[in-house]
Amino acid sequence: MDFLLYVEYLGIASATLSGFLFAVKKGCDWLGIFLSAFLTALGGGILRDMLVGRAVYSFTHYMPLIIVILMLFVSKFTKLHTKREKLEKKFIFIFADAIDVICFSIVGAMVAIEFDYNVFGVAFLAFFNGVGGGILRDILLNEVPWFLRTGLYGTISFGVGVAYYFLNLLGLNGIFFTMLLLGLGILVRMLAYYKGWSLPALKD
Repeated sequence: MDFLLYVEYLGIASATLSGFLFAVKKGCDWLGIFLSAFLTALGGGILRDMLVGRAVYSFTHYMPLIIVILMLFVSKFTKLHTKREKLEKKFIFIFADAIDVICFSIVGAMVAIEFDYNVFGVAFLAFFNGVGGGILRDILLNEVPWFLRTGLYGTISFGVGVAYYFLNLLGLNGIFFTMLLLGLGILVRMLAYYKGWSLPALKD
């Protein structure tokens, strides 16, 4: 699915931007900025490949890391870090972030099915691929994981994994239904963000 691969590249680009902005906010030097961007964009895929016991895709193919490096230069020279407060609330940033998590979740589900995981394995691999990079970034920067605080982020990632598992079970895992799942996942994520949907917090 070459089209999905290109969408994943867009996800890597948007995730790199997110990691860059978080690191700048924390006052990191360039090594810290690179590690934050690297983990955000590629950390989930690294966790996925470690869990299934295969060679790490980001270390056997050049394009993912090339995208990260290029996006860091773009972010720096377009001075995006000076507009952080406005940028992360803009539609294009939220939309790109939604593409990031949904696409990575679908890819994680695909890999899990390739390795004959059951529905729970598919759901968790989709989750780790979808939000694992953000978790690693937040650990690095000593933040409460963002997926726990915003618009059903992790919940949607789990849901996408389960949905793809059943699509595959019904033989509906072709390009049309995969793109439909991608579109629906992005729509739900956008609605959750703008409507402020979230799971209830535990109260005393």
